Amino acid sequence: MLAVLIAAVFALLVGLFGTPMFIKLLVRRGYGQFIRDDGPTSHHTKRGTPTMGGAVIILASVSAYAVAHLLTWTPPTMSAILVLFLMSGLGLVGFLDDYIKISKQRSLGLRSAEKLFGQTLVATVFAVLALQFPNERWRTPASTKISFVRDTGFDLAFAGPLLGVLLFVIWANLMIAGTSNGVNLTDGLDGLATGASVMVFAAYVLIGIWQGNQNCQTTPGINCYEVRDSRDLAVVAAAGMGACFGFLWWNASPAKIFMGDTGSLALGGALAGLAITTRTELLIVILGGLFVAITLSVIIQVASFKTTGKRVFRMAPLQHHFELLGWAEVTIVIRFWIIAGLFVALGLGLFYAEWVVGGA
Repeated sequence: MLAVLIAAVFALLVGLFGTPMFIKLLVRRGYGQFIRDDGPTSHHTKRGTPTMGGAVIILASVSAYAVAHLLTWTPPTMSAILVLFLMSGLGLVGFLDDYIKISKQRSLGLRSAEKLFGQTLVATVFAVLALQFPNERWRTPASTKISFVRDTGFDLAFAGPLLGVLLFVIWANLMIAGTSNGVNLTDGLDGLATGASVMVFAAYVLIGIWQGNQNCQTTPGINCYEVRDSRDLAVVAAAGMGACFGFLWWNASPAKIFMGDTGSLALGGALAGLAITTRTELLIVILGGLFVAITLSVIIQVASFKTTGKRVFRMAPLQHHFELLGWAEVTIVIRFWIIAGLFVALGLGLFYAEWVVGGA
């Protein structure tokens, strides 16, 4: 528990005091956000705002995790290292995308194929390694079983271990791509994605601590959790939560800095990694319900326009629809935060209810 507190506080301080230093560096180099002309006109005033702030979130999260382990003198775990690798790897892909946009002053960074290749490469390495490194009880960071609040009876290795690994890699790629792109689409208004991510990370702090207290490796029981490094995953989640909190101070409206694809892809990757390693793969759909709703708005808009030639929303993603309806940006962000909080509460409620019913 001490490591969780240290990670949260240290990441908060790095995000809070490191971000303005990074802003000054970006301003000196002229690394400002490019704003599309076809977006809401109110966004044109944001042109030139420093971006790539997600680098601070990644640095704060990784350093906070390291400091927490140094101060508590405990060794790191493979589950946590893999989640941080996924976060950093996708953040690097996002950084390359942001850098190309800034250096060439255009809305297109990496080509779609290049970006997809980078995401797939990082996700595949994570997925393959997550099925390795068994501990003394032969528990690996991830499992080939599909999970909701714990592993279900549906095992992707139903036709053999090799096919199971292949199917798990595909499944993990779908999860990681969906979550990272969901956060990326949500990152369209000042503080929106950052604030929503804080709530989901907080949920995983609680989930990790709860699973650690009810873990089959330490407290075997009829309803214990078969998660390898649950308490250390809570440390990672706490680091992500603190980093986002600190960054939000500067990212809230009017934003002094944007996280860019560097941050949105990294945060989505971290959340997907936590879902896979805590065996809550399908629960992330509920915990990250705001990201899902915004992603669905884009899918619906594109599908409707291609099939009927008509748009369902004035503009997608969903937050821009309400901007064009005349809602103030701050109003949209706060109301979407409320929705994100309700989804997190629902997810945590289902998580706990399953344990209560299972233990009855």
